[in-house]
Amino acid sequence: MTEKKTTPPANNQFAPAVSPVTSTVIHTSDEGLHTGETTIATQGENMPAWYARPQNIAAPLPVVIVVQEIFGVHEHIKDVCRRLAHLGYLAVAPELYFRQGCPNEYTEISALLRDLVSKVPDAQVLADLDHVASWAGKNHGDLHRLFITGFCWGGRICWLYAAHNPQLKAAVAWYGRLVGAHTLTSPQHPVDVTAHLSAPVLGLYGGKDDGIPLDSVETMRQALRAANAKAEIVVYPEAGHAFNADYRPSYHQASAQDGWERMLAWFTAYDKSKIGG
Repeated sequence: MTEKKTTPPANNQFAPAVSPVTSTVIHTSDEGLHTGETTIATQGENMPAWYARPQNIAAPLPVVIVVQEIFGVHEHIKDVCRRLAHLGYLAVAPELYFRQGCPNEYTEISALLRDLVSKVPDAQVLADLDHVASWAGKNHGDLHRLFITGFCWGGRICWLYAAHNPQLKAAVAWYGRLVGAHTLTSPQHPVDVTAHLSAPVLGLYGGKDDGIPLDSVETMRQALRAANAKAEIVVYPEAGHAFNADYRPSYHQASAQDGWERMLAWFTAYDKSKIGG
């Protein structure tokens, strides 16, 4: 990973609901990268997104869709895109709440969840992600090498997308909720779609995560075994929720670094251009 521990971005570039930013924050250089904002046509509207890719492109690039935490596409998610771009990926992070509102307007997590996140339908998100993939294919991306990763809210979406898009090659879900109440906006959860996974999924979870109890992780493992699904779940005993969020007190460096390496290995294992498939 290419990191540049110079002056980190200002706090107002992160999520207001989790300020202040901690001293462990990682800032990755954009040297050698094309980065910036774009818009993606989807379902009759233009969705804001942020992308990063290498400047020197020899061939279409493998694509990683990066799905936001509940806090939207802020500086940490952009930094994840830069890290992936330095490794040769086209990384794109769409603003998946853009129709319902802006997460930067919330300073309390409870209000953000209640008044914005809960109103975003899964079906809308999955359709938007299809358009993100299409955009990537027209902007230096190779859709035969399409991957997805996401964090918290985005981790849950990764499981659902692996059961939605048969073009997807692999997914890595970081501490995404696995079970839950069935609602109009969320009629299914990851545990409900294990039999429909068309892409292999790696799930990364914290053993001390108060919001995702270990019994729900075990329920998911049993459902995956029953479905004979190609998936793996890793639990880090000393990590809590959001252990990869280096801008928050929840950051657990050893678990985050191991999870990152596992993610890269997972993508490489299912990159058909590298394994001759």
